Amino acid sequence: MQGSYRVETVRYLTADVLELRLSGDTSAITAPGQFINIKLNGFFLRRPISVCDWNDGEITVIYKVVGRGTAALAEAEPGDELDVLCGLGNGFDVSKCGDRTLVIGGGAGVPPMYGLAKALLRTGKTPVAILGFNKKEEIFYENEFRSLGVETIITTVDGSYGVRGFVTGAMPDSYDYFCACGPLPMLKAVCGAAASSGLLSFEERMGCGFGACMGCSCKTKYGNKRICKDGPVLEKEEIIW
Repeated sequence: MQGSYRVETVRYLTADVLELRLSGDTSAITAPGQFINIKLNGFFLRRPISVCDWNDGEITVIYKVVGRGTAALAEAEPGDELDVLCGLGNGFDVSKCGDRTLVIGGGAGVPPMYGLAKALLRTGKTPVAILGFNKKEEIFYENEFRSLGVETIITTVDGSYGVRGFVTGAMPDSYDYFCACGPLPMLKAVCGAAASSGLLSFEERMGCGFGACMGCSCKTKYGNKRICKDGPVLEKEEIIW
């Protein structure tokens, strides 16, 4: 779905991570883990950003400034109108998740796990959040997860806050499913450490964002799949590393 979305609020969560709340039609969003694709003036390609949270008429996205495009988006102000493709990709299938599901996010992969945690709670499941960052100054949304009543474990690579090391070192002994989003090395490590089946949300550079260009395909046991169209959420067992 393509439409015009109004910027309602812009908030810095860290020195280079922003939370953006947009108002507009959210009917195309049907599952946590889907994403939107934002058109920016002066740039040929849209910028894909995972949906953190949504309700009837409002979308929350969180993104890190990593290049010229996201730097331009960081200049958006309340009242601005953005051209957005909404409700893209296949999100997390909550029905596959167990009663005690780990929701694991690393860095920019944290935001969609918030919407997933809320969806799991609505179905009576008990998620455990493991959020990984490089250092204390990069942490965001810890309080938001805790406010949901979710057990929340923070890891930092340098040990400046929470558990020292990577998210795999904080995975508990008892759980029956996992969902993860983050950089490829993290997802591979989580799959290697996991004692259960799970779902992975892949971060990938995209061209069109809806499956036409084949620019974001990955190898699976069932052939190449497009991260933007067939994903970004895929099952652990189908991935060929």
